[in-house]
Amino acid sequence: MKLFWCIAATALTGALACGQPEPENPDDPVLARVHQRELRLSEMEGMFPENASPADSAVIIEAFANRWARDAILLWESEQNTPSDLNLDRLVRDYRASLVRSSYEEQLVSTKLDSTISQAELQTFYDANKNQYQLEKPIVRCLFVRVPYPTPAEEALQALWNNGKPQDTSALRVYAGKYAEVALLNDSAWYSLDEIAQQLPEGTLTADNVNSKREFSQLDGTHRYYFRLFELKPRMEIAPLSYVENQARRAILHGRKRDVLERTREEIFEKELRRDNIQFFTNR
Repeated sequence: MKLFWCIAATALTGALACGQPEPENPDDPVLARVHQRELRLSEMEGMFPENASPADSAVIIEAFANRWARDAILLWESEQNTPSDLNLDRLVRDYRASLVRSSYEEQLVSTKLDSTISQAELQTFYDANKNQYQLEKPIVRCLFVRVPYPTPAEEALQALWNNGKPQDTSALRVYAGKYAEVALLNDSAWYSLDEIAQQLPEGTLTADNVNSKREFSQLDGTHRYYFRLFELKPRMEIAPLSYVENQARRAILHGRKRDVLERTREEIFEKELRRDNIQFFTNR
């Protein structure tokens, strides 16, 4: 605390020496004034680095005061142009009520929401809502490897790639872990075609030519690329569950969250209604 006032006072003295008027309260001087609103030095406590010099502190004070004045003058201008029928008190009450309610709802969800989703439930949800998961772009199930050139152990890599046996696929993963820059070796996973195309020289793989380039390897002088297509799903086709699983899980949890909140609201309402803490006077 003492260090703060010492540094700040030194910096402020330097600033005042540039022709600014003496502060009204030397214990907590005014740094800026916009109409009737004032910024005082005490509001900057904690903003100075531990080893700040008086010159550094003066720069910090000047920059903060400038930002504060810009915000303050915009607030003043806004207040001058506030519509006469604007009920600020009501807006503040509504905003406070919204914050309190949101905080309580988050607490309810954290304690009551079951986030466990079985594969059977996931499949049932997907089957009932699969039309929502039309593909916007093509996706592929494939193998893809990108390695630098010159390629380490190139003949061994070519043999592993060509064989396609399970044990060779396992060995290919070991090789890729050592040398490959990109390796997609899960033959059951789906990837965006654009995601694969971005790893290749421009124009190598597109939605128009992917069916005619189901398997290839190529060299561009800096890298060697290997691609093998197993399955293609074009745009507007229904995405497989494995590709949209995360989206489906989020949708299920969102529905559960909505149900938890609606059920809890109704329970609270009925409980307080039974206690006569809710009264209606609409039929007078």
